[in-house]
This record gives sequence, C-alpha cells and structure tokens, in this order.
Amino acid sequence: MEALRLDWNGGGAKLQASEAMVRQGLVTSVTAPAGTAAVVGWVGSVQDRLAGARALLDAFDRPGAEPPLPTGDFAGVLIYPDRVLLMRDAQARIPLFFRESGGRVNAVSTAARGLGCPTDLEPRYFCRYLTGNMAQPHTRLTPFAGVHRVLGGEVVSISATGRLRGRRAGDPAAPPHVLRPGAAGQDLRRALEQAVGRRLGRTTACHVSGGTDSTSVALLAARLLAEDPDADLILLAGRFDGGELAGERPYLMEAVDAVRRLAPAARPVIVEADDVADFDDFEHHAGDSDEPHAHAFRAPFWSRLHAVAAELGCDILLTGCGADPVVDTNLLHLHRLARSGRLRELTRQARAHAATSERGIREIVGTHVVRPALPLVAERLARLVHRGTVLGGLGNFTRPPWLRPGFARAHGFRAASIAESRFAFGRRPEQSLYDAANYLAAPDPLSWGYAQRNGFFLSHPFLDPEVIATMRRLPAEATMRAGRSKAVLRDAMADLLPRRIHGRTAKIPFNDLYVRGLRAHGDELIDLCRSARHPLVAEMFDIDTLCRAVREAQWGLGDSYAWDRVNSSLALVVWLEGLGYRRSPVPGAALPVILGS
Repeated sequence: MEALRLDWNGGGAKLQASEAMVRQGLVTSVTAPAGTAAVVGWVGSVQDRLAGARALLDAFDRPGAEPPLPTGDFAGVLIYPDRVLLMRDAQARIPLFFRESGGRVNAVSTAARGLGCPTDLEPRYFCRYLTGNMAQPHTRLTPFAGVHRVLGGEVVSISATGRLRGRRAGDPAAPPHVLRPGAAGQDLRRALEQAVGRRLGRTTACHVSGGTDSTSVALLAARLLAEDPDADLILLAGRFDGGELAGERPYLMEAVDAVRRLAPAARPVIVEADDVADFDDFEHHAGDSDEPHAHAFRAPFWSRLHAVAAELGCDILLTGCGADPVVDTNLLHLHRLARSGRLRELTRQARAHAATSERGIREIVGTHVVRPALPLVAERLARLVHRGTVLGGLGNFTRPPWLRPGFARAHGFRAASIAESRFAFGRRPEQSLYDAANYLAAPDPLSWGYAQRNGFFLSHPFLDPEVIATMRRLPAEATMRAGRSKAVLRDAMADLLPRRIHGRTAKIPFNDLYVRGLRAHGDELIDLCRSARHPLVAEMFDIDTLCRAVREAQWGLGDSYAWDRVNSSLALVVWLEGLGYRRSPVPGAALPVILGS
C-alpha cells in the first residue's frame, strides 16, 4: 500500500501522500521554514499527530544531528534543503523502502511492489524469508532486486539530489525512570500505563480475549478514558461457541464486565467467529500482500475483527500481542547460568520449573540452554531422530525438505539460517529475546495491508520501547518464578484484573482454527501448489514434498515449528502466483505535499 511516495525528477525531490490516508489521519504532513515532514502513523501520541510530526522535523533540523528516535509507530520522510532523511521507529510497524542503483536513490515508498519489478526478483530474500518463524521481516533485503528496506530504528541519509550518504541505527530514547529494587510490578505498571496512554485515540478499540494480556491493556485504557466524556472505547472480541475455544467464553465475559465497571460507557462488540477457519480465502490474504506474509493463514480471524472495528469508526486498535515474549518467564536466563558456570543454580531452577509444568528437566534444558547455544546442530539431530516423515523434527532454521538443495546453495540459505539463528538467540539469548520479540507474533503486515480501507493501524503496548526496557533491566529472579507465569504482570495488575483471570496459568491456543482450516482447505492448498505456474516456484520447491508436508500437517504430524515452515512456504507460492496478475494496491488519489523552502 502506497501511503506516500518520493521521487527525484530533474534533480529535485517530489513528495506525494495518499489523499485518503491524509484525510483519515493515518498520514500527517507538516511544512516549516526548515523543511517538510511526511509521517505515516504517529509520533509521540496518537491524539496529537501533528505536534509529533513537527517535533520530529525540528529534532533533525541541524545537519549532523543524531537525536534519539521518539516513541511511536511511524515511518517518516524528512526533506530539508540540503538532505532527505528516511526513518522508522524501532518497533517497525510501518514499512518504508527505497530503490537504489549505483549509489543513487531514485524513489522512496511505503510499498515495495510500487518500487520493484515483478520480473526482477531477489532470490536471497526468499532464502532468508524461509528461515525462522517471524511474523514480519527484519532484514534489508526485499523480494525485488534493487529495492531496500529501511530497518526498524534506522535513519537513512540522502543528499538533495538523491545520492545515498549513509545508514545508521537511531538511538532509542533513554528510559525515563530508574528501576527500584523490589518494585518490579510497580515499574511495569507505570511503563504499561504510559504505553497505553500514548496510543489512545478518539475512538479506541481494544481486542479482548479473556487472557491476562489483552485484559490488562483494556483495563488500563478504560481507567485512562473513564474521565473523558469525548472518548469512545470499544471492547472487540471474537467469540467461539463450539470447539476448544468455547472454553474461553467465561473468561471473555468476565474481562468485559471488569472493563465496564471502570468505564460503564465502554461498548462491548462480540463478533461470532465459529465459522472462521485458518486458510479461508488464502489466495486473497497471501496473494495481495506487499511481501510474502508468513502468518497469512491466520488473517481470516483478524480481518473479520478489523472489519467490524472499521464499521464502528475506530482510529486505533490495541492488542495484547508481544506479552508472551516480553513479560512472561524468560527461561533463557538458564543459558546465562550455563555461560557463567553456575550449573548448580541452573539445575535447581530447571527442576523447580519442571515440577510446576508438564515438561521434564531434559526438555527444559534442551530448549533453553542447548538449542540457543547450538541451534543448527540441535535441529539436525532432531531431524535424524524423526526420520521417515517430512515434518518430523523440523525446526526454525534448517533447510525444509521441500526447498531444493541446489537453490539453497546458489542463493545463500545456509548463511541466511546462521544469520537468523543469531538474530533469534545471539550471544546472550536472554537479551536477544527482547530484540526478536518485536517481530515474532504481531500481525502488522495484515494491519498495514488493510489500513487505508479500515482507517486505523494496530498498536501493541507490550511492545512499547519503555515496556521492553523495563523488563530487559529487571533481575532474573524478578521474572523467573516457578509455577507462576507472567508474575511481574500479575503483580502490576493485581488491583484491576478479575480474580479468575489473574490466577489463570494457561490459555487455550488457536490450534482448533488451524486444524479446521487444514481439514477444509488442505486439498485446495495442494491444488494451488501443483497448479502454480511462476517459474520460481518449481525452481525453489520440490512440489511433491511440499504437498506431502501439507498432508502430514492435516494428519497432525509435526509441531508448531514445522507447521510454521509449511505456512510460510504456502504463502510464498500464492504470493509469487499473484505477481503475474495483481498490481500493487495504490491509493486512488495522491496529494502533493508542498515542500518547505
């Protein structure tokens, strides 16, 4: 989706923004004597986007200035008389790309398809895409040759005539307060409350599921909006009356009741979702995205909720996404104990967690100590143990059996898998988890693709930089409490969470939707693979093996890691097929942005 575009014509820069998205408030442009800024999303606070865009323009006004990037969900283009700056916030919700050749940038856009040529693809991108299980991309490569991604937290400097000057990682703003010993819950509460406050709009929707995470966000939003007569709060929930997920209904209703006690005017909107299954309308959700979307299979559920929020006129939708990696027990601290030689303490902690869970000590140590240390070796050994099936023992990083070895060798799959494993685990896995958390589960590519139609973006308070910084700086003993998941969050929200939700130790996963979707659409997916005509599909994949993998997933073989590898490959097949007859969705009208003198 092309929210804004910058072109160099005759040596000068010409900036255009989507008229519809400007009208919706999703794109903000400001012009001052110093220059012009166009910001997609929001800087500082949702309710004062104009002030945030002005502050961003002023902060980078002085040549050579390197101020910390402000908090927000934004991609920005700043045009000064002597230079152009491209930037994204560290959470990378809003995409931004530029097309470069010979050290010169000739176009910038929020749509990679709008810059690339569908017949000139970058095979290395597909190797990196097929490793890991991230919900959104985090590398400079894009599917199109010559088109580059501005990374989250990065500032790209370009001369006034389009010459690429450099790229640097923007420094995040320093945390505003010092953590106090023994006050982890209070510190998280303060950070999370401020994160929610920054994201409140005129009509704010909160996704509520009955879990600790989404309920916490909705309760804080209700508390902050209770005294504002002009604010509107929507409690948006998908309800299942059948299958495993029907077990979530009592928690959902209790969460809604708790929020309405704080904000009686809050409107619960319950969306019946029994007829929704993963992979519904998969060709549309996977084929129309700007890039291959690994989690496109889950789009039917989210898109139904988003459509309802759009009908209600919501200008932002808050979720509980990101809480699992950010505020849950970080068992990768066991790896830190192993590195420091504290094996007795490692054993004690592993035993304590094994005693309060369904996992044994060997599994806990293997997952959180051995695998982060030697991820590729651990996955190869798992494949040897589970020989005889396509999906057995398939992890995140090793080559899936349906990816042809010749393609993998020619285009750097091994280097991509090593790079991805280092991104996920790094030298200090207990800290790398927080860096990777931002890309793991948030369905932002779906939100972005439908933002113009819906009139809002998703936003995730648990992935706010201040919340992540708070959890990152807590001592391990504050979070690693055996038998008590998300202990710091429960302490932080003890006065607001209903007792039943506060004491929850497990939540029903969405496996039911996945199983139902594969049963309903498995044959369609296999037909899609066998009928694919894009030449890269046959060059990249052994279609028979991929189809066997789909069939094994239908039968329940493999695990979530293996299924993610199947899902991402299916999405790639559909996306490549879509290149043949779909064009990048471009707004119907572009609004010229007047550049400052």
